[in-house]
Amino acid sequence: MIAYLLVRLILAFPSLAPLAVRLLDRSVPRFRRIARDNLLKAGYSNPEPIIDGVFRSIARIIATFAEFPKINASNVHQWIHYDGLENFTAAHAKGRGVLVATAHLGNWELSAFSHAIMTSPMHIVVRPLDNVRLDRFVEQRRAMSGNPIIKKKEAARGILNALKAGDSVGILIDQNASREEGIFIDFFGRKASANAAFVKFAHRTGAAVVPGFALWNEVERRYVLRFLPEVPMSGDVQEDTQRVHAVLESVIRQHPDQWLWIHRRWKVQPS
Repeated sequence: MIAYLLVRLILAFPSLAPLAVRLLDRSVPRFRRIARDNLLKAGYSNPEPIIDGVFRSIARIIATFAEFPKINASNVHQWIHYDGLENFTAAHAKGRGVLVATAHLGNWELSAFSHAIMTSPMHIVVRPLDNVRLDRFVEQRRAMSGNPIIKKKEAARGILNALKAGDSVGILIDQNASREEGIFIDFFGRKASANAAFVKFAHRTGAAVVPGFALWNEVERRYVLRFLPEVPMSGDVQEDTQRVHAVLESVIRQHPDQWLWIHRRWKVQPS
């Protein structure tokens, strides 16, 4: 109940988001410790400014999430605009569905939410929050723009059905995968366990794979929803998973302070 009320308070007053995130940074030092360790592993010799940027990015995500009820077709461009939409539309026109490879980079919440308003709804795969009441509230807000929600526990059937219908599905691909579900790829010069299911869906359905990220533009003071060119699939799970993550790595390197380094990305390692 306390967590739910705190979230509702912050979302009711978006200006509190930076303060709330600063308190999170100070009160849970392991997040900064994990981020520092990850950045050093990834070859960044001066991680602190990047970590500061990560927490600013989280504050922007929270503040924007608070504004979802106000965002509509008449004002959505105050928050975000497209770059490379033709990459998505060309892939969608093939009629086999589109798998949007996205990540905890930039504003992944606004990405799918705004795409539904500006173009068409996108199925989104989510892991339910442990707090049932908070999960229900967050899910309702995510679906406000028309995006169907696919729960992670029943993801396979939902994803296959959506792609069969020619729809698009947004999936976060950047988290550490268990040893049972993952395969090892090279990521920032280190072995990382990545979930192989993403490319297997592409192989099975013939869906196009298009990377897409909502990235903050400091000059414009709004996000850019950038769709990159379709990633070709060879049919080899290892090769294709590596190829998709190579694209992700290149975008993170351009915007390191917008990726969620506080996640233990390299937790699972080869024996």
